Amino acid sequence: MANHKSSVKRIRQTVTRRLHNRYYAKTMRTAVRRLRAMTDKAQAAEAYVKVSAMLDRLAGKKVISKNKASNLKSKLAKHVNKLAA
Repeated sequence: MANHKSSVKRIRQTVTRRLHNRYYAKTMRTAVRRLRAMTDKAQAAEAYVKVSAMLDRLAGKKVISKNKASNLKSKLAKHVNKLAA
């Protein structure tokens, strides 16, 4: 157990942040899965814009790394571009 007030507060903050980040990371993974499952190009292109913005936002808030966001956006863009019109 922590012996200092500051370390007790740190533990509280870490738990809160971890739960917050876990929620948004799960939301992001679900959005990516839904986009990958789409077969209509117009619908997928529309969803890609929203998912891409979400990835950038999460990377900015350090929920995921910038490289992970870039890699996901790249793969999703390839998926959307491959879809038949």
